[in-house]
Amino acid sequence: MEEELKQIGERLKGLRDVLDIPAEEVAELCGITKEQYLRMEEGESELSVANLQKIAKQYGVSLDVLLFGEEPHMSSYFLTRKGQGMSIERRKAYKYQSLASGFRGRKADPFIVTVEPKPDDAPKEMNSHNGQEFNMVLEGTLQLSIGPKTVVLNEGDSIYFDATQPHGMRALNGQHVKFLAIIF
Repeated sequence: MEEELKQIGERLKGLRDVLDIPAEEVAELCGITKEQYLRMEEGESELSVANLQKIAKQYGVSLDVLLFGEEPHMSSYFLTRKGQGMSIERRKAYKYQSLASGFRGRKADPFIVTVEPKPDDAPKEMNSHNGQEFNMVLEGTLQLSIGPKTVVLNEGDSIYFDATQPHGMRALNGQHVKFLAIIF
């Protein structure tokens, strides 16, 4: 996981260098301080997928390039077999498996997300991003907060929401939760 974070940080730094973008500009786009952003470039802290998506859209690069270092090549279809999608662990508690990483010019980013349980007193990380999001629980029980509202989703339940609203999730019952997330 640490090596993946360092690689993402190197790609972010490379993007800034090539396009001559000040760190302050990227930090402002992500809604964080310059110092926080520079720690992410050094691989000492992680950047949310939502912020990586903001950076990708703002500077015209594929999210896959930032996450995996690969440019998508397929344009008619892209097949992902069970358990074979490119994956990244953003932090100990979250794993993202991309289901369309090789499809060029896609309009949505589908992921299988696995969230590990945390202590009940651990703070819930909230984030927001442009667009909309669809989540469908495949395994476990997910607590999802969207703005001031909190809902509990069980296996088979789904939700579609405005992703500009601050949102955060937690695995319940001391067990991991796996869900399909599609970010539009």
